Amino acid sequence: MLQVKDYEFWFVAGSQSLYGEEQLANVARNAQDVVDKLNASGKLPYKVVCKGIMTTADGITQFMKDVNYHDEVAGVITWMHTFSPAKNWIRGTVLLQKPLLHLATQYLNEIPYATIDFDYMNLNQSAHGDREYGYLNARLGIDNKIVYGWWGDEDVQKEIADWQDVAVAYNESFHIRVCRFGDTMRDVAVTEGDKVEAQIRLGWTVDYWPVGELVEVIDAVDEKAIDAAYAKLKEDYELTPQSNSPEKFEESVRYQLHCYLGLKAFLEDKGYHAFCTNFQDLKGMKQLPGLAVQLLMREGYGFGAEGDWKHAALSRLLKIMAHNDRTVFMEDYTLDLRRGHEAILGAHMLEVDPTIASDKPRVEVHPLDIGGKDDPARLVFTGSDGEGINVTIADFRDGFRLISYPVDCRKAEEETPHLPVAKQLWTPKIGLKKGSIAWIKAGGGHHTVLSFRLTEEQIRDLAVMLGIDLVEIC
Repeated sequence: MLQVKDYEFWFVAGSQSLYGEEQLANVARNAQDVVDKLNASGKLPYKVVCKGIMTTADGITQFMKDVNYHDEVAGVITWMHTFSPAKNWIRGTVLLQKPLLHLATQYLNEIPYATIDFDYMNLNQSAHGDREYGYLNARLGIDNKIVYGWWGDEDVQKEIADWQDVAVAYNESFHIRVCRFGDTMRDVAVTEGDKVEAQIRLGWTVDYWPVGELVEVIDAVDEKAIDAAYAKLKEDYELTPQSNSPEKFEESVRYQLHCYLGLKAFLEDKGYHAFCTNFQDLKGMKQLPGLAVQLLMREGYGFGAEGDWKHAALSRLLKIMAHNDRTVFMEDYTLDLRRGHEAILGAHMLEVDPTIASDKPRVEVHPLDIGGKDDPARLVFTGSDGEGINVTIADFRDGFRLISYPVDCRKAEEETPHLPVAKQLWTPKIGLKKGSIAWIKAGGGHHTVLSFRLTEEQIRDLAVMLGIDLVEIC
């Protein structure tokens, strides 16, 4: 399984020296208590580290510099516990190169009417301080995240947790390396893109490798390793030879396991996190990788078909955000336009991630009427019911654009005995007609990433962090 390193988030409270040492000591205690309880809640996917109180411009500036140069820190959470003069934050905020969350909260969640006095007011001025601090960020043009509400409420903690996942994905985006085996599919427009601009804007390194070098690694995979992988496959999935002879079925499956282990070894050796293949560029390979790709996606690798490196990287990025939970490369395959049944059937020739399966996937071997290669093994399954989001990325001359809409997902209404692929049905929440017209007009392609885990707000936060356009169809 591809792992993401153990990031943390630094938390600071804003204040000033005019309140006196006693009040500042209380601010420090309150800040530490909030952080301790957030960590103890079990709601946050990453640890928060309390870094105390910020009261001076020099201290804030040094703090932000330290954030930038600590690779384990994914972002900053600020809390204006008391009134912190915003001019102190200017230089440090301008220098900050990582995501910023302004937690607009208060230590207590009530007004203590019977005991409230000026000492209390001096200590609890978030209502005052948040606006001073917010003005400064707006003036600087900082499009930071704001989470508002009492820090102890579950919905507030969920907002912080969701933002943490996006912030970690943003940091990881600048480490994503995509391996292109061959080029993009000939004559197709939507899979093209500016790889240099992708590295500048999104952090993605995209490299070409000839298929012949991959074939050498595939052919060198040890047969004992194939035996072990075959035994594991029997544990995880149903092996269904159907009309194939036992010999042909096993030969096809074992070749896909050769591809799986060879691809994995190649990617691990050269430090890649995502890859793409192209059925027009398979010289030296017996089959188009199908089952092999599905097994790698299950482990967290990003993938794009037809040489689509943009969606290979995007699927890896969104898998990081979603902790590899039901977030998959997908393609708009065919349509149901009947009244009351309007839907898109999502699938691909072979390569759909089994993490969205509602049934136990079956390993099957069937002809593939494209590419001119041997019959490939693949996982066949039905997707799931639930709400999700569908996202694509497009490259225009003026930059990259994310396009997304929320969708209602459901299982296919019937089996497809003559189309042995993994499949998922979905309908844009805005409706198939309106959603599809808006998608097409925005330049959205047929390759997407479908997620049952991620939210519209997280995609919005990601676009803001990356500084790219987002078309939300909702």
